[in-house]
Amino acid sequence: MENHMNDNRKIKEIPNENRPYEKCLKLGAQALTDEELLAVLLRSGSSGSSSLELAGEVLHLSRDKEGLPGLHQLSLQQLKSIRGIGTVKAVQLKCIGELSKRIAVSVAEKGVSFDHPASIANFYMEQLRHQEQELLLCMMLDCKNHRLGEETVFKGTVNMSLVNPREIFLAALSYHAVGILLVHNHPSGDPTPSKADLNITKRVQNAGAMLGIPLLDHIIIGDCRYISFREQGLFE
Repeated sequence: MENHMNDNRKIKEIPNENRPYEKCLKLGAQALTDEELLAVLLRSGSSGSSSLELAGEVLHLSRDKEGLPGLHQLSLQQLKSIRGIGTVKAVQLKCIGELSKRIAVSVAEKGVSFDHPASIANFYMEQLRHQEQELLLCMMLDCKNHRLGEETVFKGTVNMSLVNPREIFLAALSYHAVGILLVHNHPSGDPTPSKADLNITKRVQNAGAMLGIPLLDHIIIGDCRYISFREQGLFE
């Protein structure tokens, strides 16, 4: 009870028109800062900290990526390390991060063109750029380059030499695909292809040529950046 009263006193010290809730009613949610948006969702702070201050601590918890993008990387335990963030608030924050990611993916999917690397990279950007380990996705396409489906064919260390083309083409055959695209992420944020990336791409390209299921492109996702093997002329 005392904690809630302390938080109320701190919020009341802010001019009425600048309080997050009232500001949203008057100007709309788009007028709120990231900190203010989180403060509205957190609702209450803790002893000695207002909801605004608590929101600020959350936004600065991630060392590598401060702000809202950092929510994707923070674990429940990391969030709960902040005084005033218990299990309920930590779960709420994780759900906010996941919801924002799904909205971004849903919006991107409506405008995706599987003929254009930039469109594909935009579609997968929010899904992959926050991952802490490498994921290799195989996208299966029909004769008109429509997506039939996708499979995660590798997940783990950065050693792409462990990828087996057999798994990729078993997935492609199961979808009756006539072409495939590879998409994977670099947790470092730098999409520059490694020697292992070049090797696995060549192996998959050769296998696809033999099976009549060509590899159309390999796109590496970094942090708001991408590399397309096709665009970079890395295909023979």
